[in-house]
Amino acid sequence: MPTTISSSRRPAWAGRNYTLLTASAVVTSLGSHGALIASAFAVLGAGGDGGDVGLVAAARTLPLVLFLLIGGAVADRLPRHHVMVAANVLNCVSQAAFAALVLAGEAQLWQMMLLSALGGVGQAFFGPAAEGMLLSSVEGEQAGRAFAVFRMAMQGSTLGGAALGGLMIAAMGPGWVLAADAAAFAVAAALRAFLDVKHIPPRAPGGGLLSDLRDGWREFSGRPWLWGIVIQFSIANAVVGAADAVYGPLVARDHLGGAAPWGLALAFFGAGTVLGALLMTRWKPRRLLFVGTLCVFPLALPSAALAVPVPVAVLCAVMCVTGLTVEVFGVSWMTALHQEIPEEKLSRVSAYDWFGSLALVPATMALAGPAETAFGRTEALWGCAALVVVVTAAVLCVPDVRNLQRRTVPVTGAAPDAGDKGSADAERTVGGLG
Repeated sequence: MPTTISSSRRPAWAGRNYTLLTASAVVTSLGSHGALIASAFAVLGAGGDGGDVGLVAAARTLPLVLFLLIGGAVADRLPRHHVMVAANVLNCVSQAAFAALVLAGEAQLWQMMLLSALGGVGQAFFGPAAEGMLLSSVEGEQAGRAFAVFRMAMQGSTLGGAALGGLMIAAMGPGWVLAADAAAFAVAAALRAFLDVKHIPPRAPGGGLLSDLRDGWREFSGRPWLWGIVIQFSIANAVVGAADAVYGPLVARDHLGGAAPWGLALAFFGAGTVLGALLMTRWKPRRLLFVGTLCVFPLALPSAALAVPVPVAVLCAVMCVTGLTVEVFGVSWMTALHQEIPEEKLSRVSAYDWFGSLALVPATMALAGPAETAFGRTEALWGCAALVVVVTAAVLCVPDVRNLQRRTVPVTGAAPDAGDKGSADAERTVGGLG
């Protein structure tokens, strides 16, 4: 189908908010994916071991999990762009302090954990607000394409950020990468300050924060496809996060040659996600979540590759394939949320999504080091791969995951009851297969 082009040469669905959100996401993705590698090597450079890397990663994720639900309720009450800007400022300050300590050679474990925790608080408020803002910035039949283009831009910056981060660490040390991440948050905050929320209807007066959280829970728990996949990713994200954040840098140090090869492998994952997003600008699978879930199985491959461990070239190929298939799921998931969840509840539902998906990550990050000691790094990595396969196979047993179909008119009502046949899995696809 031809795409309508505006006078500014943008597609009709790429409005002002969508463009600002995409540009700011690119900036922060460039910084944060290099900083992810930098923080691990900063801990190792300060004399820490794998357990210390896990503790710093867990210190960021724990407050993220604890504050997510509050962040979602706040984002559905206040202007979402204000919440996003405030969160970016907090992330900027915490990363700048982290960078200063590392550059001065005085970073201690407790300081790195504290600053990582502040970054997690910022992300807890930012994530639900950002997802709600993005989902409300597009509408209609082209929503899936808009999400694919957004993710392609963001993942393209992941590709550059991971590769550049690895090279900068090798050439200049992790402190400068953390400083660049702080600058990226400052730029992104400035861009997001210009977002326009006039199109979002005013929220009706509610019964308070707890009432909003209960309302979000009803919306979340009334959809088996939603909570089923969130449970799946609560386990998958936990084990993959431990493999990537803790075991990956250690395998890179011991077998692959250090930070640069690991950064290259992560960059190939980013390249795969770009290819996957490009595919999803054209492909519109009818059974959104069935196809998407099948594409989660390859998420087990990187852990298996690190367990062997395979040569750098093979690891890069594995990461590329994994990125491509996982991105198919990512676009399908965003499209399902867009068409099924009422706009005024997007941030709260997103918060429950994030909360469930990340709830186990702090524990696995903290336990990754002890698990390596108890079972061995190779055995721990094989366990990560096996768990991804098991939970992904299990979620395919949920009928709504297999049957939910694409449609072009977003839902406006509340969550369906268990016997409600008006939900998307009972609808005929509008427009057929893409």
